[in-house]
Amino acid sequence: MARRLWFIAVLPLLCGAQGPGDAGDGGVFQPQSALTDMEFASVSSYRGPGNTDPRPNKELPILLWWSTNLFPHFPGDTERVDCSRSSCLVTSNRKVQLYRRTASVIFYGTDFRAYEAPLPRMPHQTWALFHEESPMNNYLLSHGVGIRLFNYTATFRRESDYPLTLQWLPSLEYLLAPTAVPLLEKNRWRRAGLAPVLYMQSHCDVPSDRDRYVQELMKHIEIDSYGKCLNTRPLPEHLEDTSTATGEDGRFMSFVGRYKFHLALENGLCPDYMTEKLWRPMHQGCVPVYRGSSAVSDWLPNNRSAILVDDFPSPRALAEFIKALDQDDEEYSRYLEYKTPRRITNLRLLEALESREWGVNDMSKPNYLNGFECFVCDRENERLAAVKAHRKNPHLNPPPQPKMANSSHMGCPLPRPGHGPLEGIDPHDSWLQMWPQDYWQSLDQAEGLESLIRHNESEPSLLWQHIQSIAVRRARGPDPEPGGPTLSPGARP
Repeated sequence: MARRLWFIAVLPLLCGAQGPGDAGDGGVFQPQSALTDMEFASVSSYRGPGNTDPRPNKELPILLWWSTNLFPHFPGDTERVDCSRSSCLVTSNRKVQLYRRTASVIFYGTDFRAYEAPLPRMPHQTWALFHEESPMNNYLLSHGVGIRLFNYTATFRRESDYPLTLQWLPSLEYLLAPTAVPLLEKNRWRRAGLAPVLYMQSHCDVPSDRDRYVQELMKHIEIDSYGKCLNTRPLPEHLEDTSTATGEDGRFMSFVGRYKFHLALENGLCPDYMTEKLWRPMHQGCVPVYRGSSAVSDWLPNNRSAILVDDFPSPRALAEFIKALDQDDEEYSRYLEYKTPRRITNLRLLEALESREWGVNDMSKPNYLNGFECFVCDRENERLAAVKAHRKNPHLNPPPQPKMANSSHMGCPLPRPGHGPLEGIDPHDSWLQMWPQDYWQSLDQAEGLESLIRHNESEPSLLWQHIQSIAVRRARGPDPEPGGPTLSPGARP
């Protein structure tokens, strides 16, 4: 699986160098809007509190949602948004891609495909990335050359511009909810034959390779496994539709709440990627046995609220720890002390829940989609104002500084086996053939797209030619003339 990483040097997109409509943009790629000024002027508008932007619709910058399945407005495809400091027009109509007033293109990470990217990349436009889902959905974004294509980011990583780290934790009250099934009742269920540990997964072939670990853990402790993965027990008939596990169906929650320990294993491993697999057992008053974010300790309510798989040298050692805790009610109860507010000692968690501007199921706050949209709108208006000021008086007003995302905004590691060394896995193993390969192929596509942009290509279908060209150059070895000039995305040779 060895592979020599080969990255093209990428400079920030110099969005501030030219403004919309600058002569240097080149008229061939700057047609008048496919949507007339009259159409934009007729868009309905509303004004948010504190916003005093006096401009009519036809003077506002445009934000284009490239992922048409994720346009946070209805019923039309264009809307005016009045954010905290400024206003924009937002649309999902791709006909405005090359329009002079289209200042930023917003992408949904799961839908972002290198071979469908909007080309040519315009020098006056920024790219914004919204990606809150699993890293497995698009490993292109986990490589430096891929994430550096974007100027603004909203991801699960705390380092992103608009962090979504706690999106699966609705509120502090969610954690403080009373234990759904008291410990005495859990113990009665144990005596009646329930295993100490619950595992419920129907998505089996995933990058984290969690089933391989669970299979080894099963050799050392009893686990009741429902769903399609490593199934050992059937679900009750009224819960056979496992889609109930994606919500908080009352009957389902009562059933899984009987278990003292829940295997909470994410489908992908990446810092700050934490889902309901962690927070839901804690909401119910069960102890999660967790593997996922390597930084999960930074977000737990206190230092004894979850069992972290990676704290143990082997599945056997983890099993022995769980068995001991299962037999000690007093020690087990210490893992539920966060249900008392004064036992939540993690200030980072408390401050993040208090300060985030978006809400989860909270109508008093914007959702994070609209929140990020306004984040981009305000930043773009600031950038365009700086460009205008610089153009008017370059000696007094410097141009806006280029902004570019980096690996800390999303970067996730190469998938590794859930248990045991890579060398011990059969070469024909389905996980081995799928996920490490997907990771490296995504790097090839990221490098190919960067090459398309750097060469100012207009046709995404040329991606495969660029990938092949990169592979040939990689095979030949280092560039004989290192230190040569490089071009930023969107620049012309």
